[in-house]
Formats: sequence, C-alpha cells, structure tokens
Amino acid sequence: MLKYIAYFGVGVFIGILAAMFGLGGGFLIVPTLNFLGVEIHHAVGTSSAAVVFTSLSAAIAYHRQRRIHYKAGLLLASTAVIGAYIGAWATSYISSSQLKVIFGVVLFLVAIRLYRKKSREPHEVDLSQVKLDYKIVPLGGFIAGIASGLLGIGGGAINVPFLTYMGLPIHYAVATSSFAIVFTATSGAIKHYTLGNVEVEWLVLLVPGLIIGAQLGAKIAKRTKASQLTKAFAVVMAFLAIRMILKGLGYPVP
Repeated sequence: MLKYIAYFGVGVFIGILAAMFGLGGGFLIVPTLNFLGVEIHHAVGTSSAAVVFTSLSAAIAYHRQRRIHYKAGLLLASTAVIGAYIGAWATSYISSSQLKVIFGVVLFLVAIRLYRKKSREPHEVDLSQVKLDYKIVPLGGFIAGIASGLLGIGGGAINVPFLTYMGLPIHYAVATSSFAIVFTATSGAIKHYTLGNVEVEWLVLLVPGLIIGAQLGAKIAKRTKASQLTKAFAVVMAFLAIRMILKGLGYPVP
C-alpha cells in the first residue's frame, strides 16, 4: 500500500513541475523509471505515454484560464507529431548519447539567455495582439517533436523558450506548450507502444498522480509572477541540460 502511495506522490510532484513549466514531465519521468529498474528504452516509451495524460490535464486547466494560443499550438503540433514519430523510430537504430550532449549544450545556453530576459506580466498583454511569425513556428515544433520522441522529454524544453523568443509571454508560452505536447506525446507514445516500449503497469501507477499534479501546477503558475516563472523555468532547464550532457558523456546520473 505504501508503495502505491509513494508512486502517487511522485506522480503529483512531477505533474506540478510539468504543468508549471510546460515541459510535459518526461525529463523527470524517464530518470525516475530508469532509477526504479525500467530499461532506458522502455522508460522513454512509458514516459511518452505518461506525458499524454500530464499535458492533457495541464491543457484543460490552462484552457479554463484562457492562456492557450491555439493557432501557435496547432502549428507547433502539426510538425511536432511528425518529428516525434521520427524520433521514436530512431531510438531503435541510433544511440542518443551524442544527441544528448548537443541538445544539452544548446538548452544550457538558451537557459542562460532566458534567465537574463525581462518578462512582462500577463495582465499587460492582449493575446490577440501578439504578433508571431507563423511561418517559423512549425520549425520549432518539428525540432521539439524529434526531442520528444528520441529523448522522451515532452518537447517543452524547446517549445517554451522558442515561443518566448517569438514574442509570446511566458505564461502563455507554458500553456501553449502544454497544449502542443498533447499531440506530440501521443504521436511518440503510439510508435513506442508498437515497438513494445510502454510498460502499462508503471503507467497505471503514475498517471493518477500526474493528472492531479498537473492541475495543481497550472494553478501555481497562474499565481506566479512572469519574472519569477521565467527564472524558475531557466533554472529547471539548466538542470535538465546539465543532466543530459552528463548522461550523454556516460556519467551514471539518475
């Protein structure tokens, strides 16, 4: 009984962070499952499936807050689902070590830039007036999709800084990322399931906590100042980047 309560608690914790930062949660689910003894390819596959539920729960919460930029989210998703499928397929043929190092270095540099960036509070922004270059948005989605399918990280580590760079305020970038990840993770999860990489029993243990945690995370994000949310996201992304680099170099980090 205590084991199931512990797994539920882990799911809630991951769900909160996933929704707060629009990351999907894979960056925590993968190492958690791997630490508990799940083989890495199965951990990535199970994470992709779990992220579907986490991001869907967060997206529902952010829909109620009216913070999802649906056009940008759908454009991201349109290419992300293709990228996620390709990334998931590639796990059967290539080692992700070098890619982890490259992604990690890029993410770390982006985290530094994001940490220094000044953010406007959401009440100062009329979402309908935000101008985005819709021709470039699908490119970010495709890159995020590949990262999602290959590394099981959900794609939010690419989506959020990309959207903020395009001019979307951090709160809306997080919300839109959560929405886009629903489609990205679903594409990757379907491919991983056909490859036999999804451990259903672990999915059942984690999903209830992830769903509840995502609802809580969206509420916490709403009450957090944009500057604080941006800096917190940058710190989390830097941690993710360092961990990814170390794993890519072969260090036994959880």
